Amino acid sequence: MSRPGISTTGRRAGTFCLLLIVALLVQATRVQVVRAPEYDSSPANRRQMIIRYAQPRGSILVDGHRITGSVASHGMLRYRRTYPEGPLYAAVTGYSSQIYGNSLLEGVEDGVLSGTDPRLAGFPLWSAVTRKPQPGGDVVTTIDAAAQRAAFQAMDGKRGAVAAVEPATGRILALVSTPSYDPGSFAGSSGADRRAWQALQADPLQPMLDRALRQTYPPGSTFKVVTAAAGLSAGVYPDPDVRTDSPEPLPLPNSDRVLTNEAPGCLDATLRLALARSCNTVYAKLGVDVGLPGMVRAAEGFGFNDGGLRVPVGVAKSVFDTRMDRAQLALSSIGQYDTRATPLQMAMVAAGVANGGKVMRPRLVDRLTRADGTAVALMSEQVYRQAVAPGVAAELRSMMEDVVTEGTGANARIPGAVVGGKTGTAQNGVGNSGTPYAWFIGYAGPDGAAPKVAVAVVIEDSAARRADISGGGLAAPVARAVMAAVLGMV
Repeated sequence: MSRPGISTTGRRAGTFCLLLIVALLVQATRVQVVRAPEYDSSPANRRQMIIRYAQPRGSILVDGHRITGSVASHGMLRYRRTYPEGPLYAAVTGYSSQIYGNSLLEGVEDGVLSGTDPRLAGFPLWSAVTRKPQPGGDVVTTIDAAAQRAAFQAMDGKRGAVAAVEPATGRILALVSTPSYDPGSFAGSSGADRRAWQALQADPLQPMLDRALRQTYPPGSTFKVVTAAAGLSAGVYPDPDVRTDSPEPLPLPNSDRVLTNEAPGCLDATLRLALARSCNTVYAKLGVDVGLPGMVRAAEGFGFNDGGLRVPVGVAKSVFDTRMDRAQLALSSIGQYDTRATPLQMAMVAAGVANGGKVMRPRLVDRLTRADGTAVALMSEQVYRQAVAPGVAAELRSMMEDVVTEGTGANARIPGAVVGGKTGTAQNGVGNSGTPYAWFIGYAGPDGAAPKVAVAVVIEDSAARRADISGGGLAAPVARAVMAAVLGMV
């Protein structure tokens, strides 16, 4: 008995079903493999957000203490970031918000903190197959808690910033930007979080601006340290104690303008005396005598014009123009015209002088660890630039120490310590119509030992009368508090 045949209609139906199965397989592959990254990153996909906040975030640590945390909630996004001392460390941590994302260390080290960094997995291939989330790791910072607190308290609500570094290693010991803010106030996803964010965005004082790393200012007379370095390196004068043949006032080259001094006794002053008294005429003339190529070389030796500096947070580029006429060069050489610097950059200038002319690469992180404390990455010191020769650095240190013992930086003195520094009062606004910026840069160490800390302080505004605003009067006491805290000489 013969088997019954398959009808044409049956064959067509079978073929159609097979095609449907193939189409489904192709579509599933397209969705799950080809377009998976697109769907994963889609704002409409809440699954990734739910997974991201399903476990506590790792911590950022200062001196072994956790300055961030996580707290469980009853919402769909289970864990919310917390900041026990939020305003104190905001310029270090940045923020981690369920709505607005991450910034600063919370952003740069997000992979470690969120547990998505493959280095956290003991067996990366197995973790990739199972897709089991790793516990968030920790970020151990270089910050010195005593220095950070001293800087924050000494700023006392003033608008400005402080940056302190360890000269021999580049470790950042303090970063403060004021006024500050509480990153925890908008860490969640509620209406209150949105309102807190909106209020901060609308605040004219810009509390969320990281002035220590992301804001540049005219450095004013603190830049004279760089100009002195350029002049001594170029051999314009054989040593800091030679008379400079500087007129007072100084006619600006190819201009009908003249430059004057705030202090007396600047006529034909030596570089040492001119730094102690902050003579504009001497250092403007010195910059012109060095010439543009030499001044650019000196500024870039300390880090100016480097747009790629990361600590690992990105740092705004400090600028010394490479194309200027001689009058503009004269003004730039005393930290005016278009010269701009972050507080971190000016701390690097002081640190380079303190470290024998060698500028170490600044860094904010010591190591990255798993949740159990085992390290996945260790950061070590690296030489960034050799700004000046050791002999020139020694001359600069001697000059900066005279600024503190005999000149405008007296308010930075610390009994029992050797302190070097430079004050500055930078013009601000068109025709100097704005409130001047008060600056101080310096370093300190125990008598007979290498400097342990270098610092830069800038104060944007003050309740003081305009005539009373000076780097020595406003910024130097802040620097003294930070340096004393590092040295344990409070």
